[in-house]
Amino acid sequence: MAARQKTGHIGVYWYEQPRIGGPGVEKVFYAVFKLNGKVFEEPVGRQYRDGMTAAKAARVRASLIEGRREIAKDRREREKAEKDAESNRPTISRLWALYKEARPSIKGIVTDENRFKLHIGPTFADKTPLEIDPLSIDRFRVKLGKQLTPKTTANVLELLRRIINFGVNRGLCESKIKVRLPKVNNLQTEDLSPDQLTRLLGVLDAAENQPVARIMRMALFTGMRRGEILKLRWEDLDFERGFIGIREPKGGQSAKIPMSPQAKDMLLSLPRESNFVFPGRDGKQRVEVRRAARKLCETAGLSNDFRPMHGLRHAYASMLASSGQVDLYTLQRLLTHKSAGMTARYAHLRDEVLQRGANVAGQIMEDAQTVQGQKVVNMEDFRKD
Repeated sequence: MAARQKTGHIGVYWYEQPRIGGPGVEKVFYAVFKLNGKVFEEPVGRQYRDGMTAAKAARVRASLIEGRREIAKDRREREKAEKDAESNRPTISRLWALYKEARPSIKGIVTDENRFKLHIGPTFADKTPLEIDPLSIDRFRVKLGKQLTPKTTANVLELLRRIINFGVNRGLCESKIKVRLPKVNNLQTEDLSPDQLTRLLGVLDAAENQPVARIMRMALFTGMRRGEILKLRWEDLDFERGFIGIREPKGGQSAKIPMSPQAKDMLLSLPRESNFVFPGRDGKQRVEVRRAARKLCETAGLSNDFRPMHGLRHAYASMLASSGQVDLYTLQRLLTHKSAGMTARYAHLRDEVLQRGANVAGQIMEDAQTVQGQKVVNMEDFRKD
């Protein structure tokens, strides 16, 4: 660097350096001053790029001395501190990333990721829990209610609550709000009439998409959950004893259920092209069947509110409960419910069976009384003759 040159202003100097954005050279002005016992030499601007002159540089020097303008070192430190603070802000987006990092094997992560991406992120990603007020939560709940089912709305809000609670419990943030979940009727059950069952089985037999049709049959024959069926491997099947091992059941404990004859026959007929019994592309685990299953349900004439896979599980349970031949404890074991409370939703179907039994007894008594009455009349007529 060339030697610095004096100007007609105290403490203002310039160096000659290559011009930025053009040929030749230009002056780069510096202000030299003393502040708090330290000497500073601050660049204040370039001749052509910034339109800097010695007079302007002198005014900048005065601003630096009076504290009306930051010294470059202070500015860099401030900007770095601001950047660090911004990167460490406990935003909902950052808390979600830390939440996933702390729980790498969390179940349902794909679904939660979609809920965050589609609903929570667009509204709250850059906000910290302290920046979210109750009114914002109310508006968010109303917005979700116009787009989603009550159950899905509750699931989205529950995920937001989980993220905030994670941050608070880990000391990463503070929060003044409580995310209240709407009350949802979780006791929804589906059933299939004999005619609907016949139509559905016919559609599944004739379906071009047999891989999905087989998955639906499996749900109908065993009552297994969608995820349990898609995770099923050949090693989980014990054909000799007639049992199916369930991987990562919803209740958390390992479980096994018996094969029905229909399920066993279907499983034995399947080709073994993968480790998975119902594989997806390239033999990997299948992750989606909802759309194809929905089309098959529509072809069978089932109602729009019939949930393709979960509905088949409920239909399986409803048929067993309505038969009067399966007690609720056995049904609980077949459905791998963790508690009897979940199976209790089918108790009314058992009650219907009992009621039908009582009605049969009543009808027998009524018929007996009718016959007895007829005999009495006949005897009187006989005596008159």
